Amino acid sequence: MESQVLWTLSNLGDAAFMLPLALVCALWLRTVDARLALRWAILLAIGMGLVGLSKMLYAGCGLEIAAIQLRMISGHTMLAASIYTVAGGLLFSGLGGGWHRLGAAGGLALAAAIGASRVMQDAHTPAEVVAGWVLGAVIAALFLMRVFDRPRKMPRALVAGCGLLAVSSIAYGHHAPFQRMIEHYSWWLCQGSGL
Repeated sequence: MESQVLWTLSNLGDAAFMLPLALVCALWLRTVDARLALRWAILLAIGMGLVGLSKMLYAGCGLEIAAIQLRMISGHTMLAASIYTVAGGLLFSGLGGGWHRLGAAGGLALAAAIGASRVMQDAHTPAEVVAGWVLGAVIAALFLMRVFDRPRKMPRALVAGCGLLAVSSIAYGHHAPFQRMIEHYSWWLCQGSGL
């Protein structure tokens, strides 16, 4: 039972599941303000770039901070902390008032559970999960502070929620090949750059 729960939580943070959700959020944001959708895409790309860089530096060059057991930033946790927090904030803003904060807090809590599952599965150390959670939380906070810098009620929250649910039902259980690609190409990249 415990392994099934951990597997389910871990799948909820996989890039193959998370990135389609991020795309639905971007499309929804575009109906409100194309600049918000672009800001969301840029912030998420920066976070993914930092995760990818940390993984390549460890896999290819062996770089790590051994004193705190930080080899790389947890991608599952970073994606979960950024995407679930933003999706929750946007969905709950449909209720008006300050409800977006509750939705964002729920996203952060789910991301913490996903991160804990990664530690319990020995996929990451606690430091790697904390790094991913903090990075994702910062991305989400920077984005949501801009979205809600003035009172805003996101339109069509029910439609967007149905879209998120539909994409989730299709994407769940699939796994992105990013880790295999990183492991395959990192050594070559590090050797080619002289690191």
